[in-house]
Amino acid sequence: MTTEYTPPKVWTWDSKNGGEFASINRPIAGPTHDKDLPVGKHPLQLYSLATPNGQKVTILLEELLALGKDAEYDAWLIKIGDGDQFGSGFVDVNPNSKIPALMDHSVNPPQRVFESGSILLYLAEKFGAFLPTDPGARTEALNWLFWQMGAGPYLGGGFGHFYHYAPEKIEYAIDRFTMEVKRQLDVLDRHLADRRFMAGEEYSIADMAIWPWYGRLLTGDAYGDAASFLDAQIYKNVLRWQAEIAARPAVQRGIMVNKTSGEPSEQLHERHDASDFETRTQDKLEPQA
Repeated sequence: MTTEYTPPKVWTWDSKNGGEFASINRPIAGPTHDKDLPVGKHPLQLYSLATPNGQKVTILLEELLALGKDAEYDAWLIKIGDGDQFGSGFVDVNPNSKIPALMDHSVNPPQRVFESGSILLYLAEKFGAFLPTDPGARTEALNWLFWQMGAGPYLGGGFGHFYHYAPEKIEYAIDRFTMEVKRQLDVLDRHLADRRFMAGEEYSIADMAIWPWYGRLLTGDAYGDAASFLDAQIYKNVLRWQAEIAARPAVQRGIMVNKTSGEPSEQLHERHDASDFETRTQDKLEPQA
């Protein structure tokens, strides 16, 4: 690793930039190829991958179904490593070429929704659930929803990238983003010291937004040994909150949808019916050795 880097007067893109993510990053927008998106039988069509941002939405959809809401959905796998997000159909739904993206065919014309926070808010309002109706509590939930949307890039694109994914370990970058992530964890820990959930006693989309990022980070489910590196055990209130949410059956289902790593029994690449959790996980579809 070089000790100094002098930026050129004008930056130019090298397709090798980005290390592990070189194939999915580029400095321009728009489609790279023509490809229509599939459309299933349900009004809600989700195009996603089980990253933390993708899990936010599938958790909410499974929670809505558990509540008895008519929120059945098809979840189609978007393989970002293969460039599916740059297909013309996906770009039509999300011009930013990031998962998740949602099409609601129950309205005319069909409504596209992109950005995970926007999808959470759209579905919570559409089905009248997981967003408090009291103005003060609603505002508090939205405060934390938008906190996560602003804070998450420091965790994923900052800390996670430089600590776990970057081809070189850069001390300055790791120190900078570790300090910020630990500050964020302390914000959460102090907030949850006298609250059951992020908006008070009521479980909401704020919890669903934050849990896949910060809750799972502290239990060793993200970025290698990051939980040890961050001294996760000191954030006792966040860990208590994390465990309560992790025990919810809808959350356990939600994190399986569009998942392509880990145990085959925990991977449901596509979800088109509630029965798929029992019949179409990868351990049931792949030949057994």
